[in-house]
Amino acid sequence: MSERASRRRSGGGRAARQASRSGASGAAAPAYIKRNIGYLDVFDEEGLATIERNADTILSEVGIDFRDDPEVLDIWREAGADVQGERVRFEPGMLRKIIQDSAPAEITQHARNPERTVKIGGKNSVFVPAYGPPFVRCQDKGRRYATLEDFQNFVKLAYMSPGLQHSGGTVCEPVDLPVNKRHLDMVYSHMKLSDKPFMGSVTAPERAQDTVDMCKILFGEEFVDQNTVVINLINANSPMVFDDTMLGALKVYARNNQACVVSPFILSGAMSPVTVAGTLAQILAEAMAGMALAQIIRPGCPVVFGTFGSSISMKSGAPTFGTPEPSMVLYGASQLARRLGVPFRSGGGLCGSKISDAQAAYEASSTLQTAAIGGVNFMLHTAGWLEGGLVMGYEKFVMDADQAAMLGRLLSGPDLSENGQALDAIREVGPGNHFLGCAHTQANFETAFYMSPLADNNSFEQWESEGSLDITQRANAYWKQLLEEYEAPALDQAKDEELLAFIQQKKDAVPDSNI
Repeated sequence: MSERASRRRSGGGRAARQASRSGASGAAAPAYIKRNIGYLDVFDEEGLATIERNADTILSEVGIDFRDDPEVLDIWREAGADVQGERVRFEPGMLRKIIQDSAPAEITQHARNPERTVKIGGKNSVFVPAYGPPFVRCQDKGRRYATLEDFQNFVKLAYMSPGLQHSGGTVCEPVDLPVNKRHLDMVYSHMKLSDKPFMGSVTAPERAQDTVDMCKILFGEEFVDQNTVVINLINANSPMVFDDTMLGALKVYARNNQACVVSPFILSGAMSPVTVAGTLAQILAEAMAGMALAQIIRPGCPVVFGTFGSSISMKSGAPTFGTPEPSMVLYGASQLARRLGVPFRSGGGLCGSKISDAQAAYEASSTLQTAAIGGVNFMLHTAGWLEGGLVMGYEKFVMDADQAAMLGRLLSGPDLSENGQALDAIREVGPGNHFLGCAHTQANFETAFYMSPLADNNSFEQWESEGSLDITQRANAYWKQLLEEYEAPALDQAKDEELLAFIQQKKDAVPDSNI
């Protein structure tokens, strides 16, 4: 019997995977991914220059609306923009110069555990959970509204996932809490249950300020003023509008030197032209308007060029995912961000499927790989996304996190060290023999290949004898195992008590509200 056949019969491969699963912990993984492979560029110099000229045309001829925020209009007026009512127009090149004069090319976001601090930008990538779903789904209970317990579960799962370097933000919307107070519990959950970096609240300026104030308790006021400790998502209300809610949050974070991901939210054909080039010109115009505003408010404030781009079904108007056109938008936006000299954010494991089925798998895999190969520095929605972003899936979360860990290996590139070249192994084995027992294989077998905690590669007979489980069933058991094994990272007791007192004071100050 061959060694391979013996291992299959004995279940040694499965035992090794189970051992790997039991050791899963975010604390054991690299803090962020250092990219050592190239990018897929779809536009040449002429094409990129054309899109940049068209963006300047949009900014100078059409303009951007900044609604219900007179202070922002005054800021633009003082900066030399043409302000007519709420419409603001910019001379060609104006916004690009503002951004390139002061926006950092790379952001260091500090975590409360310094070993988890990440670098966003350049050739670094950070994978972040999905953001914003009001519903959750698991195989046991189906689809339902999210609760704070669900929110805390996903923070724990992100902490336990080596493929995710970030705790995220609104990993799901805990609808069992009042709208005007739930942000306090969400931010605290990130601070308490994980020591990875996290995102802040943007649903109102005062909630953004609460996030900053909680960060000052956790990190210290002076440290927060001089360093990035929280990152946030500022969506343009495409086409070509910023509303007062997003502007209010941006002002709070920019004034406090915290990172703003300025991200047009695009469903091409509804919120932008149907073409790739037209959509990219609009995305660039909107993103530059938001990033430049942050630089005027506080020069040097960290910003990220963000985009969420999807196509729509021309039959129903519903968003579609994993299709070629949004991939080209992402590739092009990534090139434009590198030319502008700022970090780039886009989506990850997106899908329109309602459950963790084959459609979810191939759409999520397509969008994850596009984002990784394209050069995304801050990959929001890496794990858990279902139903076009309405649902956070437990099984989908751990399946996506597994894919993210694989992509982290891919982006790290091949090993060209002496060990990686493996000439000693080739000399030892020689022609006609096998490498299974050689010293090099024995020294490297635990780390040579990525070993999925979810995929089953056993024989049909062994798979059948172990219950004929599909991957969703295995994922269901896996996320439960991770939660069972979870142990909270230590948090300074005095800071914890101060955070809890701050939260209680804020909650007591105003009545519950669902707006």
